[in-house]
Amino acid sequence: MSFLKSFSPPGPAEGLRQQQPDTEAVLNGKGLGTGTLYIAESRLSWLDGSGLGFSLEYPTISLHAVSRDLNAYPREHLYVMVNAKFGEESKESVADEQEEDSDDDVEPITEFRFVPSDKLALEALFTAMCECQALHPDPEDEDSDDYDGEEYDVEAHEQGQGDIPTFYTYEEGLSHLTAEGQATLERLEGMLSQSVSSQYNMAGVRTEDSIRDYEDGMEVDTTPTVAGQFEDADVDH
Repeated sequence: MSFLKSFSPPGPAEGLRQQQPDTEAVLNGKGLGTGTLYIAESRLSWLDGSGLGFSLEYPTISLHAVSRDLNAYPREHLYVMVNAKFGEESKESVADEQEEDSDDDVEPITEFRFVPSDKLALEALFTAMCECQALHPDPEDEDSDDYDGEEYDVEAHEQGQGDIPTFYTYEEGLSHLTAEGQATLERLEGMLSQSVSSQYNMAGVRTEDSIRDYEDGMEVDTTPTVAGQFEDADVDH
């Protein structure tokens, strides 16, 4: 395939964590041959015997897992999902590109399967992937942790400095409401009561099952859990 290129494998300078020879690479169900898988801190790479291969950048990897479901694939392997296109799928006509531009919410997805001849190596490969992936956090996740609000300085308030926030009990809070505020609160409580009641009443009849499902105002999911094909999985984004 045209996307296979010749390059030097990652070494100690790039933080090589795991090197697994005799590993078959499969792209979207198509075998690429047998080669060596390199898991380094900088990237994940695979090279065949002729020195041709590819590299995956960790920010593009959305999921990696150990798959042991022989119904999904005949051999146990390291499964990697990438938010990018590789191989023949990356060659698209202008018409296809225009269709994709009309739907920006759809991200391209490529599935890789790395099948080592020694399946006992899968755990070490998965662990190395987790460690290297952790070195490349999603910038969007970091931004979501930022807090723009005013911080509460405990030490300053203990020394009598700064404004101490006021906290009310339910009854005290009611006493501070205006007449308009009390009317609004009563209206909202009535709406909430009707909403909860309608969740477990059908045709004016409250059933035993509905009471149990919505006891304490919380819905209980009684759907049985279905085991997936991945024994280990790490969602990266």
